Amino acid sequence: MRTGTAAQNSSGAGAAKKKMSGYVGFSNYPNQVHRRSVKRGFNFTLMVVGESGLGKTTLINTLFESKVYAQKDEDGARSGPATPGSAVDIASVSADIVENGVKLRLSVVDTPGFGDAVNNEDAWRPILENIESRFDAFLAQENRVNRSKIVDNRVNALVYFIKPTGHSLRAIDIEFMKQLHTRVNLIPVIARADTLTPREVEQFKARVLADINYHGIHVFKPVSDAFDDPETVADNKVIAAKMPFAVVGSESFVTRADGLRVRARQYPWGLIEVENEQHNDFVALRQMLLRTHMEELRDETDVALYESYRTQKLLALGHVQDNSVFREFNPRLQQEEDERLHAAKMHKLETEMAAVFKQKVSEKESKLKQSEEELHSRHQQMKSVLEKQRRDLEERRGRFGDVPGFAEPQLQQQRMASKDKKKNRFF
Repeated sequence: MRTGTAAQNSSGAGAAKKKMSGYVGFSNYPNQVHRRSVKRGFNFTLMVVGESGLGKTTLINTLFESKVYAQKDEDGARSGPATPGSAVDIASVSADIVENGVKLRLSVVDTPGFGDAVNNEDAWRPILENIESRFDAFLAQENRVNRSKIVDNRVNALVYFIKPTGHSLRAIDIEFMKQLHTRVNLIPVIARADTLTPREVEQFKARVLADINYHGIHVFKPVSDAFDDPETVADNKVIAAKMPFAVVGSESFVTRADGLRVRARQYPWGLIEVENEQHNDFVALRQMLLRTHMEELRDETDVALYESYRTQKLLALGHVQDNSVFREFNPRLQQEEDERLHAAKMHKLETEMAAVFKQKVSEKESKLKQSEEELHSRHQQMKSVLEKQRRDLEERRGRFGDVPGFAEPQLQQQRMASKDKKKNRFF
């Protein structure tokens, strides 16, 4: 493609819309990713859970067209089901598989002993602890100083084998899926579907789906988006319609009447072909698990399931998210924000200073008023005292003025004293 466009973000924060006049080359980037991925190879961890005798080993070997697991009669460690009352064990097997030059490091985690004890109330606990311990190990590697060699052994998908009872989910099935559906991509399958008639399979699927929806259990389903072509959308709908998958596994090849060798199970009444979509859902399971949605399973594990667990783990340890650390920095907006904060700070200081000044003035006015009242009171007291003294003097003057010969000498003495003062003024 020689021309292209870049979309404009409606908020104004995105790249401007431009039209290229020639070939630039960044559209070749997916090819670069493809070459690097093929060179490095892929890791995929698959966990299988179910009671003994449901064909887990056979189904895994059938899925990958290789002896990933040895048969029970060939391996002493897998010589039979766990004895009643024994604990659930966790066993992991890894294998390097190459197909058309693409390398896959496959790890299959088995859970021998699950559902085989007398009391299976907590049979899910060791499996949940194993899944979470893998999350913890990956989290510890992320927090190391040197992260150049991180080993990812997180469980990308869990295939849960449902016993073909033909009725509905048992209590152990419901409890297991309720406890683990938030930690792993859960894919329920009906094991040994050849023990049920087609009508029984459809009825059993409906009851299983009803129980899953009733208990709010989240199972992995292929989801289409705007980038998928119509063929992919149609395939996803077909796969989703067949869940939970009713599967049959077989490592044996049988020659049909037309001479074609196929993987199948031979019965006296007929032949059940593993890869015949009319007989079981093995092809749909393999299509979703390995051919079309393997990367989506890995991505869902990394982006959704692991991130949810990591967030809960860090919050439980007391970590608090600082959303400003990785926020996009705009100098102009930052300057405006600083100016706004500075203006708010100055306004606050001015308000506080005005309040302090008003309080000081009020206190000073109160003191001055109090001093004025005290002075006025003292003035009134002194005035009262002087007035009393004046009345006393007038009273005494009036009393002594009535005595004969007393007033005249006093007047003469006063005149003489006045003359002496005048003489002293000149000299």
